[in-house]
Amino acid sequence: MPDFDDDEYESFDLEDSGDDSDPDSDAEVDAVDLDGTEDDDLDDAAPDEIDFVLAAYREDGQPMVQALATDLANDLDELIVQLRRLPGDAGAVGFVSLVEEVFVIARVRGQHVQLLLSDGGAATEWPIARDVADMLGEEIPDPDDEEAEPMGDLGILADLGVSDFDMGAIIDNLDLSSDQMLIEIADKIKIGPQFRKVAESAFPA
Repeated sequence: MPDFDDDEYESFDLEDSGDDSDPDSDAEVDAVDLDGTEDDDLDDAAPDEIDFVLAAYREDGQPMVQALATDLANDLDELIVQLRRLPGDAGAVGFVSLVEEVFVIARVRGQHVQLLLSDGGAATEWPIARDVADMLGEEIPDPDDEEAEPMGDLGILADLGVSDFDMGAIIDNLDLSSDQMLIEIADKIKIGPQFRKVAESAFPA
């Protein structure tokens, strides 16, 4: 992550600041219990369908990347719980990639959560993508809709160097698989080497 001074790094603090939140945005949400949602009819991603589940945070000012349990790729609620437990100075960011086709980014600070799903259509296929849609209060896209858009906050990492425009451009790049998209995002927030090392060691191809 970029080397911020104390004032600059406040933008990574995701605690709900009340009036600073955009009341019209549904991309910033409070964590809720997703047990009992409608993902019961969706099969969990199998281990060989999970590219990686990683977390990034800062500890004593230093950027850290850590592998998380693969079962978190099927449970957004538990992913958020685990991100909240990390010893980050100012929250943590979780990265999940499935079948090289879809990714989820979850950014957590206390009770405040931001989410991004790279392809809204994945909510008809994968439990964690359905969880994202449910948490954001978004309508599940028609399974036959081939023009499904990203779901959530494209500016989720804007203060770290990935603007909403840049994020959209990465997602729209059909030459990149979802794991490659997340690696490119990691490069932009200056954790690329650590991200690659942990992904390759913890989740070998």
